[in-house]
Amino acid sequence: MQVIEYPKKMQELSEQLRREGKILGLVPTMGALHEGHLSLLRRCRAENDLSVMSLFVNPAQFDRKDDLAAYPQDWEGDFKKAEAVGVDLVYAPTAGMMYPEGYQTYVEVEALTRRWEGASRPGHFRGVATVVAKLFTIVKPHQAYFGQKDYQQALVVQRMVQDLNLDLEVIILPIIREEDGLASSSRNWNLSPEERCAAPVLYKALQAAEARVRAGEQGAEAILERMREIIEAEPLAEIDYIACCHPMRLEPVERITESVVFLLAVWIGRTRLIDNALVEVPAQA
Repeated sequence: MQVIEYPKKMQELSEQLRREGKILGLVPTMGALHEGHLSLLRRCRAENDLSVMSLFVNPAQFDRKDDLAAYPQDWEGDFKKAEAVGVDLVYAPTAGMMYPEGYQTYVEVEALTRRWEGASRPGHFRGVATVVAKLFTIVKPHQAYFGQKDYQQALVVQRMVQDLNLDLEVIILPIIREEDGLASSSRNWNLSPEERCAAPVLYKALQAAEARVRAGEQGAEAILERMREIIEAEPLAEIDYIACCHPMRLEPVERITESVVFLLAVWIGRTRLIDNALVEVPAQA
């Protein structure tokens, strides 16, 4: 496994590999790898001639300095995990290389970022879109892999690729969960044992919502209220937002007559967790 730090060196290697006819896949990460990341890396390795993982904690997507400082890092462990699943190249630049002195250029996706994570974390998606656009320019992948756990982020990246006519395919893979339903996340590392026991309440609320939709209930507000009741029954949980949305536009839905996505952001102690469930409405008999 080769580790590359400098953007120019990564660009030159990518261009050479593409000239040789190699198909490149990319999994962007901020490290602290978990099973969700590894599932993306395995898929990338299986579907491309060469698999590339980026390893970069992007300061531009953090709206609070304390959140950036608290983000878990385990570079040595990440390299070992990446090598174990067959990653060919790791692109691991420094912040100064990605955002050199005098940096002024940012990418912004508008409508999709106004609600939910975009409202709770101002500037977050501008940072995400910017760093992903830079990674696509530097690594030049044919395919890039993202997880459904960050549902809004995945849609933002897809929209950016479409709007800017970028020559690659964005592939979104299912959420990987622990045995108790908690979505795999680097932020789970910050949970105390007591908080870890409380955290599956997000999945419990999503399961309740899905069950009601599958039973034929169409009133979104009644379902959201039941989700609130479940989460508020957990003393360590504090809701940021709960939403029932159109799965592509992320606009709120009042009456569920077609597929919807339920979005959650919940504080468990000092750790903010997000989760979602894409739910299809059963066909009418």
